[in-house]
Amino acid sequence: MTTAEIPNRPVFRAQEVCDLAEVQPYVLRTWEAEFPDLGVAKSANGPRVYRRADVERVLRIKHLLFVDGLTLAGARRRLTDEGALPSQDAVQDADVAALIDGETQQHLRDVRRGLQWILGVLTGDGKPEEFVLRAEPAAPRKSTPAARSATVSKAKAGKSVKVAGKKGKAKK
Repeated sequence: MTTAEIPNRPVFRAQEVCDLAEVQPYVLRTWEAEFPDLGVAKSANGPRVYRRADVERVLRIKHLLFVDGLTLAGARRRLTDEGALPSQDAVQDADVAALIDGETQQHLRDVRRGLQWILGVLTGDGKPEEFVLRAEPAAPRKSTPAARSATVSKAKAGKSVKVAGKKGKAKK
């Protein structure tokens, strides 16, 4: 088995880890399920990022499974025996920011400002006029059977609502 050349960077995307380890993404996800401390998720729905130590660990897991012929449970025991505990290196915001495009960074800055404003209002330090939350205009909704039945229910309740009949004629 050849060793992969790991670029000198602090964090990697999941696809980059798959390319370095020469495994499919589903294999990496399976290993994440077996080794929960593998990889770092920055947010609930954000992309997973991996530290350099995680990439080295993925390569070690691959070696244990494919070369030594161990099962996932055997690989976990071997890593525990070797003392290969996950690195506690903190991933810096700048490392993750390098992976995110400018528009996403601006959205995250806006969210951070909004959350800081909410925190200020809740603690009594914020001023409501400093930041104004605005809702996007709602898109026009299409008429659904549930909406039509609600309209018919209002008409039966004695309210004057026009409902289109089968041939487009209005009924009262």
